[in-house]
Amino acid sequence: MTSGRHHQHTGDNTGDNTGDADPYARDPSTRDRSTHDPFTPDPFTLGPAILFCPGDRPDRFTKAAERADAVILDLEDAVAPEAKHTARAAVAGADLDPARTIVRLNARGSTDFDADLAALQHTGVRYVMLPKAEHPDDVSAVRAALPAVSVVALCETARGVLAAQALAAHPGVVGLMWGAEDLVASLGGTSSRGPDGRYRDVARHARSTVLLAARAHHKAAIDAIHTDITDSPGQRAEALDAAASGFTATACIHPNQVAAIRAAYTPPAEEIAWARRVLAAADQAGTGVFQFEGAMVDEPILRHARLLISRI
Repeated sequence: MTSGRHHQHTGDNTGDNTGDADPYARDPSTRDRSTHDPFTPDPFTLGPAILFCPGDRPDRFTKAAERADAVILDLEDAVAPEAKHTARAAVAGADLDPARTIVRLNARGSTDFDADLAALQHTGVRYVMLPKAEHPDDVSAVRAALPAVSVVALCETARGVLAAQALAAHPGVVGLMWGAEDLVASLGGTSSRGPDGRYRDVARHARSTVLLAARAHHKAAIDAIHTDITDSPGQRAEALDAAASGFTATACIHPNQVAAIRAAYTPPAEEIAWARRVLAAADQAGTGVFQFEGAMVDEPILRHARLLISRI
């Protein structure tokens, strides 16, 4: 991979682009990437919309990267077994900005894991996603082969969710993501959602567990994909909840989901205005607790305000 330009999150609140003839059409907005110490895990600043792209579709790599805040080149679930070798070669030769690119490996213990690591050894890959992560040793195995990479551990099995805290504590891990469908399958279940379309209790528990573990260790937390690409209201509702709950980003599987995710992570103008007012009032009050616009304000409320400002 080669160094390129970094996409600027514009805070577009225009909704989805389901009418686009080409969903991977260019978004011209760019920004420079930051400098990087190759032996220190990157702080995870990618997001809020992270788009999966099949590793055996190099014709889509650049377009996907331009449409989203970051792209996940997938060597695992999106690639058929007979196409794995072709996908590895395509990903290793991808001409994308490594500061905005994640490569999803095959799981440790699979027949393709070692081949994935070997294919990436002489590339500029900075971020890899480790699926079905279940133990810190899984991360260590990646870092032994690729010591300069930062790992996003994907907790998508029962063991993985229970190990979320240990995974988040690993110094090579930069973030955690959770996955609903593999998780429920690992439990012997058949569906992560109920008839109303909402996650079942066990999926919501896993989501919360991964979020708490990640943020307790000051690591990024990435929310799972919304599999129904036609359900824009559902995608937006889940992304709004993710942003309000503390997730760093939301993963998606189609470019038309990007706008809804970006809009959800962009605070409304009235919330920004309130945050500025309350922070200004705090400067004038000079006390730990004060009354503002009919409510009592203390430090946790001020932290919420600062977080809102940080998302502009």
